[in-house]
Amino acid sequence: MERSQERNGGEGVAGREPGGEGLRLRREIGLWSAVSLMAGCMIGSGVFMSPQGVLVYMGSPGASLMVWAGCGLLAMMGALCYAELSALVPKSGGEYAYILQIFGSLPAFLVIYTFVLLVRPAAIAAVSLSFAEYAVTPFYPGCSSMPQAVLKGVAASCILLLTLVNCWSSRLATMLVNVCAVAKVFSLLVIVVGGAVVLGQGRGHTETFLLAFHNTTQQAGRIGMAFYQGMWSFDGWNNVNYVVEELKNPKQNLVWAVMIAIPLVTSLYLLVNISYLLVLSPNEILSSDAMAVSWGFLGWITYGTTIGCLLYLRIKKKNLPRPYKVPTIIPVIMLLASLYLVLAPIIDHPQIEFLYIFLFLLSGIPVYFLFVYFHCQPRCLQMATLYLQLLLEVAPTTKNVD
Repeated sequence: MERSQERNGGEGVAGREPGGEGLRLRREIGLWSAVSLMAGCMIGSGVFMSPQGVLVYMGSPGASLMVWAGCGLLAMMGALCYAELSALVPKSGGEYAYILQIFGSLPAFLVIYTFVLLVRPAAIAAVSLSFAEYAVTPFYPGCSSMPQAVLKGVAASCILLLTLVNCWSSRLATMLVNVCAVAKVFSLLVIVVGGAVVLGQGRGHTETFLLAFHNTTQQAGRIGMAFYQGMWSFDGWNNVNYVVEELKNPKQNLVWAVMIAIPLVTSLYLLVNISYLLVLSPNEILSSDAMAVSWGFLGWITYGTTIGCLLYLRIKKKNLPRPYKVPTIIPVIMLLASLYLVLAPIIDHPQIEFLYIFLFLLSGIPVYFLFVYFHCQPRCLQMATLYLQLLLEVAPTTKNVD
């Protein structure tokens, strides 16, 4: 461990607690960094792709703006529920840590199985390819399609660089997050100001708001799909929970980060969507990427299960000390919203992708029993796991909440 700290210039991600209590992550993330992390993770390429998808599924600009406001409200309520969970289970890992502590290893394994092998890689690939396209476009003026090898090379380089930064120093990674968060907020403000200028010059499509709710869909499935598209842009509202053990004063800073970051991002998203509706004509509105479907389906299964952890602790562990507690109606609403967003699209707007995703989720069950429960692991896999744990200074525990 000492060599690891020297390699990182004294900024190792783990340190030994006084009294010999073992390895602990260094608490280097303050309030401003937590706000930047949450806002920076939410503001990404999704906000530039999802407005079209929300509008296509809802059918009217007024209804689409209501969906965006609803997405912000759901993100706020979910983050507040997660804040209480982080006080009860003060460990990094987010949903995995909470589900492992309350419901056991099988559902926790299914969460990590689907997110590590499907959801997170696909999301990272989508965001990095979007970044690569924006970065490469100036070097290919007038070209409708960039070389795929160049795009994939830039995207892979971006992923590798960010991985190295996060492995080398959490302080450097935090600084990068702060800078990127400021840049992202500034870019959204540029869009908002641009829309206001276009409107002031009389060149905006103001007819869009004359019939704001005309042609609004009444289908529950399409409303659920619209929320999938909108919540894809809010993905990141729970990211601070993955680094709870690295937060300074986590019981206070996590709540304040939620109260600052999510209303800020929601306001910006609403203004950006109004700018889009003013600048773009209806014929220019196109549906976005299918990534939001797979993310939304698996995401809301996971969120619903995690909220179930909080309600379970409310019922079974009433006497646990709670430095922060949300009104019970909030997790109940979140649980009902999760059920709606999982079931409504399947029932009212079925797609073959839902079956593929569900089968992938079920495939994790035999994998769990074979490799985890019965420990049928090749020696090479055991050695690889051991070396990775030593390299990353991981000390996993499975103690339950008492």
